Amino acid sequence: MQLSDFDFDLPDDLIATRPARPRSSSRLLVAEGGRTTDAVFTDLIRWLRPGDRLVLNDTRVIPARLPAIRVRDSSDGTGRARVELTLTAPRADGTWRALARPLRKLRADDRLELAAGHTARVTDRTEADAGIAFNCEPKDLHDVLQAAGQMPLPPYIAAKRPPDAQDMDDYQTVWARHSGAVAAPTASLHFDAPMLEKLRAMGVEFTEVTLHVGAGTFLPVKVEDVTTHRMHAEWGEVTPAAAEAIAATKRAGGRVIPVGTTALRLIESAAAGGRIAPFRGDTDIFIYPGYDFRVTDGLITNFHLPQSTLLMLVSALMGRDRMLALYRHAIAERYRFFSYGDASLLLPDRSALDRP
Repeated sequence: MQLSDFDFDLPDDLIATRPARPRSSSRLLVAEGGRTTDAVFTDLIRWLRPGDRLVLNDTRVIPARLPAIRVRDSSDGTGRARVELTLTAPRADGTWRALARPLRKLRADDRLELAAGHTARVTDRTEADAGIAFNCEPKDLHDVLQAAGQMPLPPYIAAKRPPDAQDMDDYQTVWARHSGAVAAPTASLHFDAPMLEKLRAMGVEFTEVTLHVGAGTFLPVKVEDVTTHRMHAEWGEVTPAAAEAIAATKRAGGRVIPVGTTALRLIESAAAGGRIAPFRGDTDIFIYPGYDFRVTDGLITNFHLPQSTLLMLVSALMGRDRMLALYRHAIAERYRFFSYGDASLLLPDRSALDRP
């Protein structure tokens, strides 16, 4: 299985830089078995039914992008320099790992001036990233990031425009609860409160799980044989109550439909033993064609990058040829792609997913 098997050409003008307004007015491409239908997101109620369970990722994106001024005692005039940090993961000692542009301008003990008068310190630097210690109490970090940080828009949006105040709302789900993600579970961005109420009223059920999406979600696959690729690890939790709710839906013959690839990867990690179970910890599950789905009956997701692990995941669910045909259709019909783009509902042939 080669990386080139998951390639396609995408016109640059189909990369969405802003979401649809209202959220639920985005377009929806429905793939039900071999049938393809063009719809809008509010039409989702036509394909869902009472007893279906949508699995939602309730992670909350932190304003992880931090413009900064590096300050260093220097006699040659190089003591101050502009850098941009993107927090990637907290460490047990309260410091954070962070990507930096340009990384070469940082070294241990550099002081960093952030917006709104806040400061931080570089604790260490590797070839890939830096350690950052904020000059505040851990309980105050949320306020510091709200004041000094920006939403960490994906590179393909950030290359077209800088983040702004509107992204603080746009790049956050309406049910976000647990802070820790540095990228949004973007399929969830299509839901608004009226849409959720309509689904509840028709008997669709909801279960929340938590997967803190990391910056590694944007890392390219660098090996030609995709089976040798190693995924980044992300922290997630499926509580006992969530696991039991999902199991009850399966026992009752209902469909379990994750909203987004992050929720799908987490519940499949929690079902590594064959059935859904409580889970808490890191997962680096890599799903590509040939994967044996244990819990998932369908998926709501956006349109993903060429040669990405997410395109491989949806190809595992629907089949590679089917997915590439769907993407050709989406491009021809000018669907909007990636994080702020349109959505798809993927419903494979149920018999292909049933397990004894």
